[in-house]
Amino acid sequence: MLCDACREADASVHLTKVVEGDVTLVHLCAACAAERGIEATVSTTPKNVLGEFLHAAQQQVASEKGSGDDTTCTFCRLTLREFRAVGRLGCGHCYATFEPSLRQLLRRVHGNSQHVGRKYLPPATEILVRATTVGELRDRLRQAIVNEEFELAATLRDRLKETE
Repeated sequence: MLCDACREADASVHLTKVVEGDVTLVHLCAACAAERGIEATVSTTPKNVLGEFLHAAQQQVASEKGSGDDTTCTFCRLTLREFRAVGRLGCGHCYATFEPSLRQLLRRVHGNSQHVGRKYLPPATEILVRATTVGELRDRLRQAIVNEEFELAATLRDRLKETE
């Protein structure tokens, strides 16, 4: 697209003006925009805010004295340095071993180390029993069809319909 002012260079600045409800689009090259007092700043690299934050957090952790990188889980022998590199704990005992560091990490990531959201409630036992029964009946029905035991398959089908 050519510049609206000089009609020679490619337009790199695109302005939208709204004056008393009238909308006008103006396309200018960098030189014409500079003549009109409009700064044309071109950003070649997009900002990576998350990457900058993670880098700053990593630098902060690295600069802390006595950060405890030599802490090792007695059960799986995972070190805190390895956990930070991999991002996964080695076993259930790691939670107790690295508790202070994990709490600090949760505070940085979530703003708090205590859960304050909704609480998980497991499904009622009768729902689980019914789901297990339905699954078993379906498996037995498939097996009866494969073995060509059609009378048994018919009774299993009826029981399955009653249960569902």
